[in-house]
Amino acid sequence: MKNKKNLVIILIILCVFIGAFPLAYIKNSEFGGSDGAAEDVITEINPEYKPWAESIIAPPGGETESLLFALQASFGTGIVCFGFGYYFARKKFKPEEKESEELFR
Repeated sequence: MKNKKNLVIILIILCVFIGAFPLAYIKNSEFGGSDGAAEDVITEINPEYKPWAESIIAPPGGETESLLFALQASFGTGIVCFGFGYYFARKKFKPEEKESEELFR
């Protein structure tokens, strides 16, 4: 059981490293997404437009947007699959009522 916990911790650390490494070390790549395109269009329509808030962290490039989207999708998929697995395993491993009644007599 301890080996499984260690493996899970190592895999989580590896996933975080794979996600954080490109953000921190790939420089001089441009980041463009739908938010930037929308701001350009709004500025053409209304030149006096000022954004309400700005990004805390500016990702280094266009590939970063794809990376973040893929991480978000895989994280969401993991949560959904864990939920389904828990739901079906709970039914499969639920003790029968007759056996549990006999244990308490």
